[in-house]
Amino acid sequence: MSDVMQSIKFNTIEVPNRFALAPMTRTSAEPDGTPNALMADHYEGYAKGGFGLVITEGTYTDDKASQGYANQPGIINQEQIDGWKAIVDRVHAAGSKMLVQLMHAGAQFQANRFTEQPQGPSEVTPKGAPLGFYGDQTEWQTPAAMTKADIQAAVDGFAKSAANAKAAGFDGIEIHGANGYLLNQFLSTYFNRREDEYGGALENRLRLVVEVVRAVREAVGENFTVGIRLSQGTVTDPDYQLPEGAAGFRQIVEAVRDAGADFVHTTDGDVNRKHFVEGDESLASVAASVEGINLILNGSIDETNCQDVANQFPHTLLAVGKKALANPDFVQRLKDGKEIADIDFAMLQPKATITNELAWRKQNAA
Repeated sequence: MSDVMQSIKFNTIEVPNRFALAPMTRTSAEPDGTPNALMADHYEGYAKGGFGLVITEGTYTDDKASQGYANQPGIINQEQIDGWKAIVDRVHAAGSKMLVQLMHAGAQFQANRFTEQPQGPSEVTPKGAPLGFYGDQTEWQTPAAMTKADIQAAVDGFAKSAANAKAAGFDGIEIHGANGYLLNQFLSTYFNRREDEYGGALENRLRLVVEVVRAVREAVGENFTVGIRLSQGTVTDPDYQLPEGAAGFRQIVEAVRDAGADFVHTTDGDVNRKHFVEGDESLASVAASVEGINLILNGSIDETNCQDVANQFPHTLLAVGKKALANPDFVQRLKDGKEIADIDFAMLQPKATITNELAWRKQNAA
């Protein structure tokens, strides 16, 4: 038995229980990307609600093409560092640990205050339509294929933002390599049509991911937790599969471990989803078979299955998203045996902002 409420040593972090708040974009920072008091209240609420680890929303990493949404927070200047520090201090005071998720939007770009031209591995437009609750854009733009200088700028942005995150007092860093953002795009055979050393075989498509992990590790030193979130599917193509299958995903996990990652955070719809071109393995089961790296698991984890998942994957953290949105005190409610509500997506309308969530809560409490 692996009790979900027991504390766990997770790399350099002592986490008070097995529950992590999954990273979720809230587009509620100041227009210039500075985190604010509203965000501090928001994240502190999850810490007070019992989540042992709080992971931030995707946070942009440079003043070029990394920002993906209007009112997305960044961590590229002193004002943004100071804004995050105030939030981290409040989360720590409430008894939880905190990671920042560093994100480059790549081709999945809905708004950017620095440029109107998205960048990606190749001139390939994302499938589907932009997410309406994150902005008003109705069609994806076609990205410019990144030059070697663009790629280096992206790597440098991740590294500098990692150093800034350490200065802000975060307990560690999660690199966003999932859900169709830049690093996931380089791994994808849909987005990545390059014919240079960054395209073609998986080893080449992995190159940028490895370079980013190494650069982040060098920026923060050895005794600081660094990990990466990985998926196959994207927000607009949830059924994408690596052509290399489970063996290919194992190669990715081993590569990021060898580059300096302490953990992998898997997300693919359901923690036990059988989602490879063949076989019956899940992202979680493949990652769990790799020695020398810890795991955060995400995907339809709730009050009905969290203990079973914890038993199935010992020594892992369990990241909760939708149930956390519905119940910021999910962990405390679970501990106390109280009712846990399902999410009402009306709370994210017309935009998935903290202000709209609070208005929904006030209306439904009346």
